[in-house]
Amino acid sequence: MRLVEIRLLEGPNVYRLEPVVKVEVAVGRRRTWYGQRDPGRHALVWLGAKVPAREWPDPIAAIVAWVRRLRVDHDEGRAGLAVHRSSDPGHWIVTFPWTGEERARVLTDAAIALADRDVSPSRTARLTGAQERLWTRWSERIAAAGTAPPTWIRDSERRVPIVSISGTNGKSTVTRLITHILVQAGKRVGTTTSDGVLIDERLVEAGDWTGPAGAQQVLARSDIEVGVLETARGGIVLRGMGYESNDASILTNVSSDHLDLQGIHTLPELAEVKSTVCRITKPDGWVVLNGDDPLVAAVARRVRANVAFFSMDRNGEGPPRVRRHVANGGRAYLLRDGWLIEASGTSVTKIAEAARIPIAIGGLARHNVANALAAAGGARGLGASIAQVRDGLLDFRPSTDRSPGRLNLFRLGSQLVIVDFAHNEAGISAVLDVAEGIAAGGAGRTASITAIIGTAGDRPDDTLRGIGRIAAQRAQRVAIKETRKYLRGRTASSVVGELLDGVKAGGGVVADVAIYESETAALRAEINGSGAQKPRVIVLMCHEERDEVFALLSDLGARPVDVADELTRLVPRLQDRPRRD
Repeated sequence: MRLVEIRLLEGPNVYRLEPVVKVEVAVGRRRTWYGQRDPGRHALVWLGAKVPAREWPDPIAAIVAWVRRLRVDHDEGRAGLAVHRSSDPGHWIVTFPWTGEERARVLTDAAIALADRDVSPSRTARLTGAQERLWTRWSERIAAAGTAPPTWIRDSERRVPIVSISGTNGKSTVTRLITHILVQAGKRVGTTTSDGVLIDERLVEAGDWTGPAGAQQVLARSDIEVGVLETARGGIVLRGMGYESNDASILTNVSSDHLDLQGIHTLPELAEVKSTVCRITKPDGWVVLNGDDPLVAAVARRVRANVAFFSMDRNGEGPPRVRRHVANGGRAYLLRDGWLIEASGTSVTKIAEAARIPIAIGGLARHNVANALAAAGGARGLGASIAQVRDGLLDFRPSTDRSPGRLNLFRLGSQLVIVDFAHNEAGISAVLDVAEGIAAGGAGRTASITAIIGTAGDRPDDTLRGIGRIAAQRAQRVAIKETRKYLRGRTASSVVGELLDGVKAGGGVVADVAIYESETAALRAEINGSGAQKPRVIVLMCHEERDEVFALLSDLGARPVDVADELTRLVPRLQDRPRRD
């Protein structure tokens, strides 16, 4: 038996919708996870499912027995203890509620130590002198331990409504969109994003605040009327959520990203973790789910709240699950005949024309049309009117101040630069959709595409190779920028090597791929490189030098593109499209 970790989760989590102690133990020989990212039903592991006692290995049964006894002895309660499986071979999870931080840690340490020494937890067992002394020492330590409570915000302490946004891609954009809709509607809005904490769209605290600390910072303020909280996987896994419930939630999608971290290896497991934001939505609230993503749509069966789907299905009706939902009076947000609509039963209300939503870039950015649908559902779930949603969507632009690093476009002579936070396969595919649409011009391809790729080192090998493969298949030139600030345990050469393997798999010539030490070095070289006078679209996956990249573009004379005003010049084929007001 090997102890992997003891972690105190301070709020709702994948195991329970309350603070729990998580004890992870490995039993048996060391083995590494190996399997499919989207396994068949026979191989699925549900992280939150309780394993029956008859299936526990003896070391786990011993730990459980000691936890139960110690909790009773020290007035920590009897209920709530459970055992869960992990997809890591031989790894088991024991969880139980806690009310005092130091006491919970000491009690857990005691249970593991006593079980490891084969001390019987039976009250009638005859212990040796050494075992008796060990038991006495641990009992005294538990009794003397502090009892600081969890820091989560209970419903009785929360005074403003909140919406939580999670998913693999689109979280930040949806969060910013909802914030803008509500600010335009006259609300005072506190927002958490991976860029920082914002009050009424003004940055007040830089940094990644998508965990519980960010939520608590916003909800503690007295100058806001609503909270819009981007909620990342890491915070849920490492600490739990920072509050008891929300009034609305959105799950945008689930795709390959942040896998092989904290025991999360498969897409269903990732969906289960992220769905925590939906499972804590109040019964009279709204859960907004991607109806086109089977893993996300399935979350509808596990929530207490009202469900609304959004769908980009090209027939304008949504997939069968969404059509059934609407027919039964449920709510859905759809793209139909070029319009974003809200549908329920036989009622259909137009929200806005997709081509006029700036972040949609004339419909080229289909992922942002989906984000707009999700944001519409979230804002409506908080009580915004259709008119308020429309006004907010039509006014929001993908600028460096309002949506930094998310599809920011710059014009430099005959070249167009797209700066985007894309960090996985789905992200680079979405940005290249836009690049191809712009490069196509009025008739056929008129500009080449250069993709500058690279991402954090904690992505698994298959994700890195996937990014390289997609770039090679869809861009005429590929370059790699090393993301040294976010190697996270890897070497730079390892990340580059996996990306190059992907480029080769995508039909690219590895010898033609330039490798740069930084994002600014890569962008400067590719802008000034051979053929710079020819029309070209340059895509930069930008993660660690965003401000420096923006400064470089400014120094070179690049001009931000206002897609709302320059759309037809940006995408010539849209020039003849009639405008419908």
